[in-house]
Amino acid sequence: MVKHIVMYCLREDCDKSAAVEEIRTALEALVGVVPGLITMQIRQTTGGKYDYVLYSEFESEEALTNYKTDPAHLAVKPIVHGYITDRVAADYTV
Repeated sequence: MVKHIVMYCLREDCDKSAAVEEIRTALEALVGVVPGLITMQIRQTTGGKYDYVLYSEFESEEALTNYKTDPAHLAVKPIVHGYITDRVAADYTV
């Protein structure tokens, strides 16, 4: 299993709670659609540089690689990228 964690900074001029909710709804709907995606959670953070975190689990490294080019994921990316100014990601195998 591969855990994929991404933290994002949102634009200062957006309603951050509404943005996180829109992003959460779009991304969490990918579970059951994208092969190998086991779970995905998006939550707003408190304090620190980043505004929200994405936590997801994939069956394998291959599943994570395929997720990055999956049409369902690519359809959601414009929503996410419409709000973010910065991101940092980490993946690890368990």
